[in-house]
Amino acid sequence: MSVSKKTVARTPLHKRAITVEVFEREDGLWDLDAQLIDTKAYDFPLFEGGVHPVGQPVHQMLIRITINSTYQIVDAGVHYDAAPYKICNTIADSYQQLIGLNLLRGFRHDVRARLAGRHGCTHVTELTNVLPTAAIQGIATRLNRTKTAQEQTTRPFHIDGCHALRADGDIVRVYYSKWYEQSDTTQ
Repeated sequence: MSVSKKTVARTPLHKRAITVEVFEREDGLWDLDAQLIDTKAYDFPLFEGGVHPVGQPVHQMLIRITINSTYQIVDAGVHYDAAPYKICNTIADSYQQLIGLNLLRGFRHDVRARLAGRHGCTHVTELTNVLPTAAIQGIATRLNRTKTAQEQTTRPFHIDGCHALRADGDIVRVYYSKWYEQSDTTQ
């Protein structure tokens, strides 16, 4: 099903923007900066008094992780520019618990085990979900820049990671023929 082209009057309420930037550092490590910004299309009262003005960020937080070439987290930090409650930013140091985790091996499960619910910030923990794929998109080609697909000695992790890169598909047949698997329907 595609998005409906039918025009119905709509009133904007909430906007969430998530951005991730990947940086190669001169020390051989990589930084991933993931930021979440929420804005409302209306004013609303604040718990601690006053009114939050339309268009101003309700949530604006950044998580930065530093990883090595095996996707192991060697440093982590969180910064809050906006949050609905003054207490929100007091959880930032808890995200040091990400250090030692590997983005490619059980990362999302490990994050939930350590930082779910009252042990973390819903919004920052949600941001961690995008880190594994952003890291792969950001640094995989840099790590493999000296190897062609056929020179790799281990099967690329992204084969069978989505329908476009299925092992019996044309893309794998052309670009990763070493790992192409003819399907039962084509035999």
